Amino acid sequence: MSGLVLKLGPHERVLINGAVIENGEKRSRLAVVSPNVNILRLRDAIHPEQVNTPVRRVCYIAQLVLSGDADPAEARLQLLRGIEQLSQVLVDYDSRSLLNLATAAVLEDQHYQVLKHLRALLPREERLMAAHRA
Repeated sequence: MSGLVLKLGPHERVLINGAVIENGEKRSRLAVVSPNVNILRLRDAIHPEQVNTPVRRVCYIAQLVLSGDADPAEARLQLLRGIEQLSQVLVDYDSRSLLNLATAAVLEDQHYQVLKHLRALLPREERLMAAHRA
């Protein structure tokens, strides 16, 4: 995560290596220069009751690693299996590209990047689910 820049709004919270950090009254910008830091914006966090779709389930596993609630080695296989299952359904070029990036990030233990790539699939999944319900 070397070189990550976080732009935080007033009172925005972020989880950094298991510690919740809350911004002050004004907008701020933080540069994270240490590599391999686990960071999760709490506004982006998926809550357990929201884990109700295939993409959200895989995102949640990556999120648990970032929050320190899951062992990265144990989560690796779950993430790779989940991404493989998603790749059997999400077959368009853009989805495949994101899934390939997520797989590469899993293999490099870059869980923030895994979550970032998988979250990009959420709108697509929502559209597919809405079309299926209609």
